Parts: sequence; structure tokens; C-alpha cells
Amino acid sequence: MLNLSGKTRLYYIVGDPIAQVKSPGGMSDAFDGQGMDAVVVPAHVSREALPAFFAGAKATQNVDGIIATVPHKFSTAEQCDELTDRARFLGAANVVRRLKNGKWLGDQVDGLGFVQALHDTARDLHGAHALLVGAGGAGSAIAEALLDAGVASLGICDQDAQRQKRLVDRLATLKRGTVSAASSDPAGMDLVVNATPMGMREGDPYPVRIESLKASMLVGDVVTIPAVSPLIAAARAAGCRTVTGLEMFACVKQYMLDFYTGK
Repeated sequence: MLNLSGKTRLYYIVGDPIAQVKSPGGMSDAFDGQGMDAVVVPAHVSREALPAFFAGAKATQNVDGIIATVPHKFSTAEQCDELTDRARFLGAANVVRRLKNGKWLGDQVDGLGFVQALHDTARDLHGAHALLVGAGGAGSAIAEALLDAGVASLGICDQDAQRQKRLVDRLATLKRGTVSAASSDPAGMDLVVNATPMGMREGDPYPVRIESLKASMLVGDVVTIPAVSPLIAAARAAGCRTVTGLEMFACVKQYMLDFYTGK
């Protein structure tokens, strides 16, 4: 049971939609575990209203941080006074905190959490050939983290050709592996990752061609509702090892906690 008072510090998670997020309960519990009098509150905010939302949050002196989810991770970076090197490179932020000097610092930890979840399956990513579907805020972060983890090649698939090209070109400057535009066919891949909302709504198409899934593949999905997404169900039916969105969130939550506690 939460024991709220006038001393309780506020954190928001902002998105559109917002009903699918796990952070309000998960992060509130994590703060409590650190002895922090703090709570995370969901905020359903449209793209157009995001600047006004940030202006109100910044003006509210007991708001210490904001978590950004779909579709606000790129726009959230624009609202920050300072960014970590990772967030600056990606042009996106999913966690923001108020510094002691009153400025707002942003970081993007989705990729760190997802790759940690992959490593927790005991899969060595070094030298792997990977397909990533989704070049948005989470996809960009996961792509950078996969290259940092040593994948040999990374194919990027996105329905928005311009966004796909921008991410491919940006990642190519890292010179950490072969990066290219790709189709949604995972044939020949070791690792397949869905970093889009596809699978969250009933009737959504599969993000990849599931007929090409093989038992040797590791398949990951960022979708948290349903707990077992259609892609994960299809991958398990094909004999693949899998990483679910909830497993990713468990790892991302720790990185978020570290960010908000200044570790």
C-alpha cells in the first residue's frame, strides 16, 4: 500500500496510448525498495500536447522525473536541457530527471535493458547476424546496443523508408558491424527482434515472416501486453528461444532505477 503525503516525489510516464505500460507499479515498487518516498503516475498525452505537458512538469517542483514511451522518445529528447552521449547520438530519450541545478537530463536505456535480457538467455551475441524490425525510439536504442554487443551484421526493417535510412546511416558511423536496410524476412538470421507495437492489438500482422523462423534463432519482442505476443508464440512453436517484453522490462527497470538514483 502506498503511503502518499505532501513529501512524496512524483515521476510521470507519458505515452499515447498508455494503458499497456508496466512502469507505474514496477517503478513505484522499485523506488519503495530503495527507501524513496516516490510514485510513478501514468499520463496519456498526445504528440501535440507534449511540449505543454513538459512545461507543466518542469514548473511543478515536486516532479523529479519523466519516463517516455511510444511515441514520445524522440520528442522527449528535444525537451531536455542535457543528454547523455548515448541519448544525443540516438536523438531519443526514455528517461529524464531533474538535476540539482534545475536542468533536465535525458538518457535512453531501452537498448541496454533489452540486450541484458538477451544475455540472460545465455546467448553470446558476438558475431551474430541480427534482424531488427522498428527504427523508432526503442528500436534505435536496441540497434545501437546490439552493435555494441558485437553482432556481425544488423538488418533494419521499418515501414517508414526515410526513418529506416536515417537509422542505418547513423549506425554506420559507429563502424561496429555491417548495418543495412532489410526486409521483414528473417531467413538466415541468428537473432530476430521486434521493436514495434505490432502484436499489441488483436488482428495486428506479424512483424516478420514467421514461416522463416527456425529453431536455431533467438527471438525477442518489446510488446508487454499480451505477455506472450503473437510473434513470441510463433517463435516458440518453431522451437526458438525467446525474450518477451516483460523480460525486457525487468532489465530496463533496473537501468531506470540506476538513472534516477544517480548510479
